[in-house]
Amino acid sequence: MKRTLTGIAAAALLLSACGDMNLKKYNPFGGDPVQERSRTPANATEYQCAGGKRIYVRTLDGGQAVWLILAERELRLERIGTSQRYGAGNTVLALNGNEATIADGGPATYANCKTGGAEPAAAGK
Repeated sequence: MKRTLTGIAAAALLLSACGDMNLKKYNPFGGDPVQERSRTPANATEYQCAGGKRIYVRTLDGGQAVWLILAERELRLERIGTSQRYGAGNTVLALNGNEATIADGGPATYANCKTGGAEPAAAGK
């Protein structure tokens, strides 16, 4: 038993002399903190709304439709006429510069939604 412990100690000393033993890079449970990735879907504009809500809008078909991404669902909305309004069923998304409002068959369910920029990509460019 004493020989085994002596052998393990000798092996540890020899290995530590071989170079820099950085155990952090071999430890899957520790080390550097993981960097958080952006939560904004690719090619989408993020709007921050009242009440801490967020929506994402991705322009489709050259502005003739948008893909609306909400926390609880995603849906495609078609352009209504030549305006910056898009709809499907009872859901209507109105874009105005860097602001957006969503109505879902009644009063606005997502209000005071704004982007950081002056003109979002989802405005039908």
